[in-house]
Amino acid sequence: MRLVLVPCPNATGHEADVARQWNQFEQITTAKCFWDLLLRPRRYGPWPAKGVVVFLGGDQFWSVLLSARLGYRHITYAEWVARWPGWNDRIAAMSPQVKEQLPNRFRERCIVVGDLMADLSCLAKADAPLPPGQWVALMPGSKLAKLCVGVPFLLEVADRLAKLRPGCRFLLPVASTTSVAELQGFTSSSNPIAAAYDSAIATVTQPEAGQSWRRMFTAAGTEIYLQEDHPAHGPLSQCDLALTTVGANTAELGALGVPMIVIVPTQHLAVMQAWDGGFGLLARLPGLRWFLGLLLSAWRMRHHGLLAWPNISAGRMVVPERVGRITPEQIAEEAAGWLASPERLKGQQDDLRSLRGQPGAVAALAQEVRNLLPRALGDA
Repeated sequence: MRLVLVPCPNATGHEADVARQWNQFEQITTAKCFWDLLLRPRRYGPWPAKGVVVFLGGDQFWSVLLSARLGYRHITYAEWVARWPGWNDRIAAMSPQVKEQLPNRFRERCIVVGDLMADLSCLAKADAPLPPGQWVALMPGSKLAKLCVGVPFLLEVADRLAKLRPGCRFLLPVASTTSVAELQGFTSSSNPIAAAYDSAIATVTQPEAGQSWRRMFTAAGTEIYLQEDHPAHGPLSQCDLALTTVGANTAELGALGVPMIVIVPTQHLAVMQAWDGGFGLLARLPGLRWFLGLLLSAWRMRHHGLLAWPNISAGRMVVPERVGRITPEQIAEEAAGWLASPERLKGQQDDLRSLRGQPGAVAALAQEVRNLLPRALGDA
């Protein structure tokens, strides 16, 4: 089994390193080699005469190109829309709505397998229980454009929330695409945005006896546990509330049933150009990057609709989204209100669990791939 990473404006460049740690792939092709792979596939080792390309994320067109170039069959896992149904041998849909959007002539090749994220609930284990207390997860993101805002913003939220609720404890899952050293850099003078916030990282200590977590202390003395093992599903599932940016992390939290507040501070739009689509590509062109990126981000924020995955899935506001010129003080006060109301937290958790669906999507998708393999390999 091979992994091919595709061009993506939101990529960090560390994806291949993360994938190697899984020890699941015979070969990994990085995104920067994708075009060369299309032109000269034999340069990247021998390829079987027949096979299957499985699309799991990114721009669906790249996997269409790859399957056409290799002459392989193609299956797309579609969360919201299948963009190239005519080029797919099979479409594995997250929900019936995906299938309903397809032209009638393509619906027979689509099967609803469910939400892959729902299987996270089966994988989350509390093998290492968090110390007693009311826990808040801080999730500033995994990409540069989000981290340079999210890290200083959420550290100040933690400092303010610690004063409002002295018994509150904090967990920061360090994304696999970043490091604690990089997080420290986001609160230093190397990040101009850090000057807009009052918090900073003072020290990072090694784990105490019998513990696996390093701890980060802010200049104000707030203690934050660092979850550096991946995935962080077990510790995350024990948190009472999460403060998070937009992105796939909202789907992860939803699958784990963790109540959340989704925050998008728009006062730093000039650095928030991590949008996708054609306009996102234009925003990164030399000479147009700053202006179009700022214009695009401002337009998207004004017409954002629903941003968090649980809200998109439900078609309504299940988890609060705070978008605009929000401040750490406002978020800390709102978080304190949620933490003081266990009934509200339980209500949001129940809503998230009702949206999660039944586990089994991973097995169903794997079966669809196997169904294609015999024909692809000439065994049937």
